[in-house]
Amino acid sequence: MTTPIAVTIAGSDSSGGAGIQADLKTFSALGVYGASVITALTAQNTRGVTGIHDVPPDFIAAQIDAVFSDLNVGAVKIGMLSQPAAIEAAAAGLDRHGARNVVLDPVMIAASGDRLLAPEAVAVLRRMLIPRALVITPNLPEAAALLDGPLATTELEMREQAEKLLALGARAVLIKGGHAEGAESVDFLVQSTIVARLAAGRIATSNTHGTGCTLSSAIAAGLAKDADLSEAVREAKAYVTAAIAAAERLAIGHGHGPVHHFHAWW
Repeated sequence: MTTPIAVTIAGSDSSGGAGIQADLKTFSALGVYGASVITALTAQNTRGVTGIHDVPPDFIAAQIDAVFSDLNVGAVKIGMLSQPAAIEAAAAGLDRHGARNVVLDPVMIAASGDRLLAPEAVAVLRRMLIPRALVITPNLPEAAALLDGPLATTELEMREQAEKLLALGARAVLIKGGHAEGAESVDFLVQSTIVARLAAGRIATSNTHGTGCTLSSAIAAGLAKDADLSEAVREAKAYVTAAIAAAERLAIGHGHGPVHHFHAWW
């Protein structure tokens, strides 16, 4: 018997809606054992981020070594890595252990608008982690920042930006249209020879805290269970859409509330 295992390399959200906490909830909800490598502590709630305490790079490396030397990790989700040295430590750790099925969520800004990635770290993320990823999952502002370009405003521009990100070395790009307008929330999964348009009805809600973290970790959960990338992405989008729709059943905080990770259970 084998147990599907995924690890999240990301920051901690003290309010539990995003980051490591959202990732572990997602893994659990989708039947995957979750391990974690904490890259930063944040003092954070649904209203915003009031402080960031970065974990030293050598301790990030120590956590990676501890997890990968003992657990049979089937997929890796990478989230908040706020400093260049942390990105370098994560990249080196992935190489050291031959990590597979790497899902990179290039976390730059929280749902509250607070910056989570140092400006000087963007180029390091682009150079060191994108080429190591099976798939990257930027939203529209993140895609624009990675390309140092304008925000995509049409589906054609989204596809064009995804193609440019693919050229940076990732094997696939899931560009997310949650920040766009319209009745549908449209994402594009772009691979070297395939483009898939993934649409879901847009849900009018302010409970969007942790949606990006949840989607990327849901993709990693699918990959850990041996789904192919297209299947993992489609199932992850369905899970997140349902979690957003069910968020109104929760009463958490006074700002951007979290999605309901366990909507199928309680």
